[in-house]
Amino acid sequence: MRWQQMVGFYHVAKTGKFTKAAEKTYRTQSALTQQVKKLEEEMGCQLLERVGKKKLLLTPAGRKCFAFVETVLNNYDYLVEEISVLNGQKRGKLKIAAPYTTLNQLLPKVVEQYMVQFPWVELSLLDRPQRAVIELVKSGEVDLGFAIESIIPGNLDKKHWKIIESVLAVPREHPLAKEKTVMLEQIARYPLILPPEGGAYNNRKKLEELFRQNSLNYRVIMESSNVELSAVYVEMGLGISFATVVRDLPLLERKNFVFISLNHYFKPQYLDVITRKDKPIPPYMDAFLSLLHP
Repeated sequence: MRWQQMVGFYHVAKTGKFTKAAEKTYRTQSALTQQVKKLEEEMGCQLLERVGKKKLLLTPAGRKCFAFVETVLNNYDYLVEEISVLNGQKRGKLKIAAPYTTLNQLLPKVVEQYMVQFPWVELSLLDRPQRAVIELVKSGEVDLGFAIESIIPGNLDKKHWKIIESVLAVPREHPLAKEKTVMLEQIARYPLILPPEGGAYNNRKKLEELFRQNSLNYRVIMESSNVELSAVYVEMGLGISFATVVRDLPLLERKNFVFISLNHYFKPQYLDVITRKDKPIPPYMDAFLSLLHP
């Protein structure tokens, strides 16, 4: 198995197309075709199969081969970075994916501190929904991501970072603002701002089930997956907002709001940092993780 064969096969399998793989590797399609063909001859079996006119899929043997090649390429990148450090040549790339609120409210100070300490690292940040974050980490397109613990698959590494709670956001002058604990009957009396149905993680489904179980009518006046956006309309008096938030979210410090815990209905969870189990963690990435857990 030659190096160029591994690189060619990896990109063909990754993109599912010889044309895209050719663009990424700066080779011709015919050259890639020959490299994959020789690799299949060496393995003694078919590694890729064509589905329809354009799409390529890995065979069972191809999936085994792809996993091996991916590990080799990841370890090679890690080795290059380690040797460059030994030679006094500081360089590295760190790609991070997270939902909007995490990027907007929780990460700015960490990123700012990291950029001061590691100005030579090529840092990239992606704003993505949680399930997209997980897929990006799984595919290796990003180095680390952030998502709720309950939706993270077992084949990824995860570390707890922030506690997430379900809360009710009401204006400070609202009748519920002075209540330490609110019950379903009280919540159902007011127009509700809820997360969209079918989100990656929200307790809307459970809340609505509780309403139905208790024969309570309720009205959804707005749907929003963005806590900051919901807060704008709560402030306007449009309704009260049900959301899942991190305890130390800067938004919670707003003086014209009261956030009432709903832990008696919904168990708190964690916002986790996720990485791949089979991907080496270079020192500069480990340093970023350390800043998250000072």
